Amino acid sequence: MTMMNSIPCMIMRGGTSRGPVLRMRDLPDSQEAQAEILLNLMGSGHALQIDGIGGGDPLTSKVAIVEHSSHPQADVDYLFAQVDVLNRRVDFNPNCGNMLSAVGPYALETGLVEPQEGTTIVRVRNLNTQRLIECRVPTPGRQVSYEGDTTISGVPGHAAGIQLSFLDIIGTKTGALLPTGNAIDTIEGIEVTCLDAATPIMMINAADLGLSGRETASELDAHPAMLERLEMIRRQAGLRMGLGDVSQSVLPKPVLVTAASDGTNTLCTRYFVPHRCHKAIAVTGAIAVATAISVPGTVANRIAVRAGKLEAGGQLSQVSLEHPSGFIDLDVEHRNGNPVDIARVSLIRTARKIMSGTIFYSLPSAPSQDMLTSRAS
Repeated sequence: MTMMNSIPCMIMRGGTSRGPVLRMRDLPDSQEAQAEILLNLMGSGHALQIDGIGGGDPLTSKVAIVEHSSHPQADVDYLFAQVDVLNRRVDFNPNCGNMLSAVGPYALETGLVEPQEGTTIVRVRNLNTQRLIECRVPTPGRQVSYEGDTTISGVPGHAAGIQLSFLDIIGTKTGALLPTGNAIDTIEGIEVTCLDAATPIMMINAADLGLSGRETASELDAHPAMLERLEMIRRQAGLRMGLGDVSQSVLPKPVLVTAASDGTNTLCTRYFVPHRCHKAIAVTGAIAVATAISVPGTVANRIAVRAGKLEAGGQLSQVSLEHPSGFIDLDVEHRNGNPVDIARVSLIRTARKIMSGTIFYSLPSAPSQDMLTSRAS
């Protein structure tokens, strides 16, 4: 027996991702019960997510949950949920910077924050990482503006630019920038950098896996032997980083890096989510790579120095990363010239309101037994 239920919903594109934005007050307190609702909303368990609003891809199977914040330095709280497409599993561990770009406009649209003339700063506490982000949203006439001339790779057309500034990004899940204590670890005979800045990642020089690092996402997804090896390395990296058994978690995220093909860019990246190649790059993943470039001895640092993008021992404040859909620009602010002390990392994203209304879902009379949920820390 199932029961039909409904919940207020706004579907939004945030950066290169898309999904429903919900109010925390409209969901049950239990995270297990929340997960059951999200799985039903998105239609998980089917490759097309045909019975829900997911798009059959990790980038369109994301949920943002927003509410008033009790934190003295935040206006709203944001909980991100990655809903698995094929498996009935929700991961509340990672953050998503792309969906975050929709949080500011949503908070203004729904009255959680009062719009100001010109630009409104929405202060967000991410509950997945317990870190703060400032979102500068264009609000001419005290109304959210989605129209503008900003373009971002991976999204067609133009839109209003939204500046995201990530504060206190070091050690979001592990408590340390280099959670293993090393700039380089060797796992399965491969040199790996394990780093935690905005999100935990493990970086590998693409050449060490016999790749150019410029393959398309589809080409990499069609390389099962490489993906299997990457997953073996990722699981061992998770253990070394203190994350435990990560077989049911999307963290740490694997990133392949190589020298940029365009002389104006810093590095070329291929980011995994974690078992498929991202068609662009996650904002938090881009922040982690941009941070790693200035950290002596990391995979990213070595490649940047060899390519002449950075002097040995120097810091890079403006970073441009190539990805399968184009590039992403980031500004990295170091305190006192210290490569491992980051004041903030900022970048520009765009967002669009797609629909607002009521979404319906049905729940079984008893919670499903095959649902696996990772809790936010």
